[in-house]
Amino acid sequence: MLNPRLNRLPDNPFDRLRKLIDPIKPKDGLDPITLSIGEPRHAPPALIADAFKKNAHLWGRYPPGDGTPEFRRAVTHWLRRRYRLDEADLDPDRHVLPAVGTREALYLISALVVPERKAGGRPHVVMPNPFYHVYSGAAAVSGADPVYLSATPETRFLPDVTMLDSETLQRTALYYFCSPANPQGAVASLEELKVAVEVAREHDFVLVVDECYAEIYDSDPPPGALEACRTLGSGFKNVLVFHSLSKRSSAPGLRSGFVAGDEALIGSFRRLRNYVGPQMPMPAMAASAALWDEESHVEENRRQYKEKFDIAENLLGGRFEFYRPAGGFFAWLNVGDGEAAASHLWREAALRVLPGAFIGRSDVTRTNPGDSYIRVALVDDPETTREALRRLVETL
Repeated sequence: MLNPRLNRLPDNPFDRLRKLIDPIKPKDGLDPITLSIGEPRHAPPALIADAFKKNAHLWGRYPPGDGTPEFRRAVTHWLRRRYRLDEADLDPDRHVLPAVGTREALYLISALVVPERKAGGRPHVVMPNPFYHVYSGAAAVSGADPVYLSATPETRFLPDVTMLDSETLQRTALYYFCSPANPQGAVASLEELKVAVEVAREHDFVLVVDECYAEIYDSDPPPGALEACRTLGSGFKNVLVFHSLSKRSSAPGLRSGFVAGDEALIGSFRRLRNYVGPQMPMPAMAASAALWDEESHVEENRRQYKEKFDIAENLLGGRFEFYRPAGGFFAWLNVGDGEAAASHLWREAALRVLPGAFIGRSDVTRTNPGDSYIRVALVDDPETTREALRRLVETL
């Protein structure tokens, strides 16, 4: 009765975490602190509530699948400002679509671009290793073979698509790339992004760049794939970027993001989504447009994350191979055995962290690059963050 491809879905990392630690009772007297989920907990901007109130009359309308003109214009203006694009580079009606959170769109894009066969074989979907679990789920249900590119200290925690042989690249239909990286916080340079674009065009696959953490950075703004395309020419051919307000504006419950890039892909994606029907309510689109037009709350958001990484640097410096990430809000800590550490931290310190192995897979060397790590999300207020990291150090 079920699609047999569902049997290829890897276990959800958070289901695995529940199975690992829910049977364990933490020590009495400690309030649990959840560091396992990348859920921003800064106060959302007040303009969200204002926009909802102002546009409450729009709840009675079906929202357009391609978004309102105001939403697309706000996104386009932000992309031009952020990535130094010319007005002629990016058109709001041809290059942008809203997404009901990028998780939906990142999954659904595989249904658009993964064929039954490519270069005489089952197509490949390439992704970094470790990875956001939606990438592997999309590969499984699309019928593709996943190809995991290990991102380790030796590769500066970034995948390198040029390491793949020609046969693998010819069969590749889709390459998920994330910068700043989840979980390691590494940022790809403009040159590295240009190489990825060139390889995608040479071997005719779609490069999807997940840039959801692009506005959370320590010092320099991370470059983007559309910026790389501008320097290479040929428009945005073969390239799509995904952005979200969940991280940028601390509004994960708004479920608002967008996809932008290759005009032909955007047009086909619009057609597919008109059947699937993921639509953002009109008041949510109005709030989203207001958020993309406003920068002061984003600057404050960054300031708060920098403060927490100051705390982390003070408490973790010199331990667990801690480094200050260039982007994102995760600490990627080498604790020797991530699963054992996660269990121990829950039992002894009431800290919920994610074992790195749960978001990684064994590579060609039969090694899971996440095995020895835990991912720690620094999403709480500074006081809670300080207490959590103090417990972590004392326990491990």
